[in-house]
Amino acid sequence: MNNTVTVAEIKRRGMAAIEEGLRHGPVRIVKRNKPAAVVLSEEEYQRLIGGQPQARPGMTALQWLLSQPAGGTRDKAQIDATLAQERGW
Repeated sequence: MNNTVTVAEIKRRGMAAIEEGLRHGPVRIVKRNKPAAVVLSEEEYQRLIGGQPQARPGMTALQWLLSQPAGGTRDKAQIDATLAQERGW
């Protein structure tokens, strides 16, 4: 993706910098020369989330997260074992 905006540019120009970039597709935001985030148009976002539950007005991020369908196949013991192994415990 070559459509990038730096955090410094956003601080200087505000939302105009992002809106300008969105005319050319998703915008990669770079902070301290490292990719930090990607901003999508609402249309592209809706296309990506497909049939997932939508946030309702007044819904907190936690409520939205809890409304998502469970997709994992591992139980807590398997996750804990993997984390312990990755962390060298």
